[in-house]
Amino acid sequence: MSHNEREKIKLVQRLRKLRGQLDAVERSLVADEDCGDQLMLLAAVRGGVNGLMGEILETHIRFHVTDNAKEQIDPELAEDLIDLVRAYLK
Repeated sequence: MSHNEREKIKLVQRLRKLRGQLDAVERSLVADEDCGDQLMLLAAVRGGVNGLMGEILETHIRFHVTDNAKEQIDPELAEDLIDLVRAYLK
């Protein structure tokens, strides 16, 4: 199995986990559960979406901005950009 295939499987697993978290939010709303619990569930969903977005952005930067781009940027600058994006998404 290639590196890209393993990464794709990991991303799909993260997406499935997010789907489960969203289902939990829906069940909580339908059951008219405590607002505090609903907010905690939503915070987990937001964190999961931000994490998934960070992974996809990192892959984009690594493989489309530095390796195969017409005008490549310095790998150190790419790492700085990745760190900045990750910090923003937290």
